[in-house]
Amino acid sequence: MNNKTYDIIKKVALLVAPAVTFMTAVVDIWGIPYGQQIVATCAALDTFIGVAVTILASNYQKNLKSVEEGDPDA
Repeated sequence: MNNKTYDIIKKVALLVAPAVTFMTAVVDIWGIPYGQQIVATCAALDTFIGVAVTILASNYQKNLKSVEEGDPDA
């Protein structure tokens, strides 16, 4: 995965969490049908994206460290 793709995924993850908070308030205020299900789905998706970003960042750091140490297999 290139840096641009990673940055986009990370920004999405960071923007979804505040959006879910906003959606929770709006759903309750307006009584939107299936609102809680929509909010819970968005929160679960954000959690999944956050985990993926964390794993990708960890793998990137490991590969970067291997390259810096001169590992030919990295």
